[in-house]
Amino acid sequence: MYAERLLPHDIEAEEAVIGSLLIDGDSIMRVTSFLKPTDFYREKNRLCYEACLDLFRRGEAINQVTVAHQLAIQEHLEPLGGAAYLSHLISTVPTSVHIEHYGHIVNRTATMRNLIDAAANISALGYDDTEDVDATLSQAEGILFRVRSGQPARDFMPLREILDQYLEERAAVSEPLGLTGAPVLTGFDSLDQLLGGLHRSDMVVLAARPSLGKSTLAINISLNAAKSGARVAVFSLEMSREQIAMRMIAGEAGVDAQRLRMDRYAGLSTEAQERQIIDSIGALSELPIYIDDTPLQGIMEMRSKARRLHVELGLDMLVVDYMQLIEGGRRDSNRVQEISEITRSIKGMARDLNIPILAVSQLSRAVEMRTSHRPQLSDLRESGSIEQDADVVMFIYRDDVYNTEDEWTNRFPDRPYPKNIAEIIVAKHRHGPVGNLELFFRDNLVRFESLPVEQGAF
Repeated sequence: MYAERLLPHDIEAEEAVIGSLLIDGDSIMRVTSFLKPTDFYREKNRLCYEACLDLFRRGEAINQVTVAHQLAIQEHLEPLGGAAYLSHLISTVPTSVHIEHYGHIVNRTATMRNLIDAAANISALGYDDTEDVDATLSQAEGILFRVRSGQPARDFMPLREILDQYLEERAAVSEPLGLTGAPVLTGFDSLDQLLGGLHRSDMVVLAARPSLGKSTLAINISLNAAKSGARVAVFSLEMSREQIAMRMIAGEAGVDAQRLRMDRYAGLSTEAQERQIIDSIGALSELPIYIDDTPLQGIMEMRSKARRLHVELGLDMLVVDYMQLIEGGRRDSNRVQEISEITRSIKGMARDLNIPILAVSQLSRAVEMRTSHRPQLSDLRESGSIEQDADVVMFIYRDDVYNTEDEWTNRFPDRPYPKNIAEIIVAKHRHGPVGNLELFFRDNLVRFESLPVEQGAF
C-alpha cells in the first residue's frame, strides 16, 4: 500500500506573500492580477489575504494593525492565532521586493491542485460511460480549459462581487484593447454608436440572402477590429483562405477585385497598382488575424481550436462563416435540432472565452416570397433557436438587388436610385435599441464603407 500523497503546496511562500503585504501594503497591486484567495492552501493564510483585499478595495492602508482589525471584525483573528500570527508572518520576510516571486509559487501550486481535481472529474466522466461521446469530450475540454485559463467553475456569486466586476469593466472601456474587457469596435461609426461595439460573451448574428455581402461585411469588421488591436480568428467554411486574402487585398489596396484575380495569371496591373498591392500586403501581414478554412467541421472541433488559440495567443473576437455549413454532432437528429445545438454551443463558446462571436447565417427563401423582400426575424433559416440564442441579430438588405433603376423610378420618382446602398437592419439587440443604418457597398472593391451620419442613419 502506498501512503496517500499530499497535495502540492508551499506554506513558506504563502506566509512570505502575507508578510510582504504587512510590511508594504502597496505591494498588493503587484499580485492582485494573478493571485486569488483560493490559491492559498492554508486557510488562515487565505483569510489574511482576503482581509488585505477587503482593505484594498476600500482604499484603506494595509498593515499589521488594520489587517488585525479587519480579521477581528470578521471574527477570524483569534481562530488563526491572533496578533502573534501576524507578527510571525512579518518575521518571515525582510522585505516585500520579492512578493511577485512568492505569489507565483502560490499560484503555481494552486494550479497543480486544480489539475489533480480536474483529473478526478474527467475520470468520473469516463466512468459514466455515456453514449454521447462528443458531449463528454466537450465537458472534459471545458474542465481542462478552466484550469489553464484560471477560470473557476461557475457557481453562485455575491451581488457585490458581480457589481465590482461591472465597475472594473466599465472603467476599462476607454483603455487599450487586449488589456481589458472592452467591447470590440466594428469600425463603422453608425453601427458602433447603435450597438456600443461588439460586447464580450455576446453572440452576434449577421444574416442575409445569398450575394448581398454578408461574408464581405464580416471580413470588413474583422479587419477593422484587428486594426484597432483586437486578435481575431475566422472560421471560413465556405471560402478558402486564399479567396479571403484576395478580398482583403482588393479592399485594402483599392484595386478592382476581378482585375486582381485576373492579374495573377495575366499581369494586368499598372506599376502604381502593383505598388498599392504590395503596400497593402505588407500592412495586412501585420494584423493579428487567424484563418481556418477547414470545410465540413463540427462545432466541437471548432470549439477546441478556438480554446487552444485563446490560451496560446489570446483572442478578442471570433467570426464563423457560416452557421448552416457547420456539421451537426448527432446523426439521429434532424437539421433543426442540429442548428439548435450549434447555436447553443456558439453562445456557450462566447461566454467561455469571454469574446464576441460574429456568426454569419443564411436567410430562408421566405424573403423572396414577400413583396417587400425586407428580412425579419422569422426568416432565420432552419431554427428559431438562432433568434433565441443571439444577443444581436443584424440583416443586410439592398433595394438595388430587388429593383432595377427603371422600376425604382416608376415607384419613387422623387427619390434617387439607391445604387450600392446597403441597409443594415438591427432587428434584435438584447442590451439596447434596435434600428436601421446605411453603408455603401463598393462591390468592385468587395468592401463596405461608412456613409456620413446624416446620410447613413434613419
